[in-house]
Amino acid sequence: MYRILLISFFLVLAGCQTTPSNDNQTQQDVTAADNQNSAGTSTTDNASAKQSEQQTKTASTLTPQQVEDVWQRIRMQLSFADSKHPAVQQRIDWYLSHPNYMEEISRRAEPYLYHIVTEVEKRELPIELALMPLIESDFDASAYSHKHASGLWQLTPSLAKYFGVKISPWYDGRQDVIDSTQAALDFIEYLHKRFDGDWYHTIAAYNVGEGRVLKAIENNKKAGKSTDFFALKLPKQTRHYVPKLLAAVQLLKHQKMEFPLIANQPSITTLPLSGAVVLADKTKWGNLEQLNHGVIRFPAIIDAPHIVVPVEDKQQWQTLIADQQNGDYSQWQNYTIAKGDSLSVIAKRYSLTVQQLKTFNNLKSDRIRIGDKLILPVLADEQIEYKVASGDSLWKIARRYQVSVAKLKQWNNLSKDTLRIGETLTLFLSRS
Repeated sequence: MYRILLISFFLVLAGCQTTPSNDNQTQQDVTAADNQNSAGTSTTDNASAKQSEQQTKTASTLTPQQVEDVWQRIRMQLSFADSKHPAVQQRIDWYLSHPNYMEEISRRAEPYLYHIVTEVEKRELPIELALMPLIESDFDASAYSHKHASGLWQLTPSLAKYFGVKISPWYDGRQDVIDSTQAALDFIEYLHKRFDGDWYHTIAAYNVGEGRVLKAIENNKKAGKSTDFFALKLPKQTRHYVPKLLAAVQLLKHQKMEFPLIANQPSITTLPLSGAVVLADKTKWGNLEQLNHGVIRFPAIIDAPHIVVPVEDKQQWQTLIADQQNGDYSQWQNYTIAKGDSLSVIAKRYSLTVQQLKTFNNLKSDRIRIGDKLILPVLADEQIEYKVASGDSLWKIARRYQVSVAKLKQWNNLSKDTLRIGETLTLFLSRS
């Protein structure tokens, strides 16, 4: 009993308390998409009608797994009842007033949605859960929140680690679609049991933490009030969270908004890694970077259980990784052990663990001798400690050093775009 209470208490503290992208932030994305498309809503309506007619014919003869479009695969399995609650209707109106929103969402979701849908189906969970990354992160795998949650599913560090996601100075599995989806669905299954099968309570608890939802339910019971989700006194972000999901579900179910086609077939696969890999070709890695936000410090891929690659490029990367792991140390540096050195001292200096040092060098014990050589991954051609000055912004610093804003935030564990004058940022620069 003590163990159960302890786990429950931990999860209350660690529960995902992230704020989904607020309407203003999302509208900025939508506005950008709007500027690229001036076809007008009438064109969208006609396209939606044709798409609807074609998909209705298709659905009558094919299973969800056989249709051409992942959105259609989801639509065929939706089971949540429609809601006429004003909060849901208000969000439906918001979506409809931003007709290009789903174009941007589909573009971001395209590499990930097939995998997420497949994992939800394997567990026989409501297919609606596959839309939660839309509400959590707008399907942005590199997203950070002010609560230090990260990735498609906006997992907090403590929650992610509890469910087995690796986070280190080299790798953050919260930004990996495979690791994060597994952990998120594990957490959702736990919450579903905790809330006796009530899916609205489960989804709300995913957002704000089980403790807040349990307390709200208990308060309503004591007051003789309904414990329905819409009757609970919860934080504003959570009161909007469930309606946002239900609104998206209803738009998809009734085809009142166009969801651009995403091919209903695997677009990505994984290549397992048995150790550290250092890649020499930054251009090649650039093609994979958007699928591997969890890899923090290129060119060294350390602590990652796998990398994600496009299906069509699997063989090419399989060969390249195998060559690297079979002893190509051209991108590693030699280190000569000096007086006063120990594995722990060297490991700390290079942001490694002692076990990683031993793995790289095939060491059976912690004993080392002065004059012996160790191999260490080349982290970057140059490491810079940059002091933020007046007028600086992440965008300006990123452009100045030709790196992405996402990497700047990842290297420095930043959850916001604002900087403080005088704070120091670390940059890892490569000349290749």
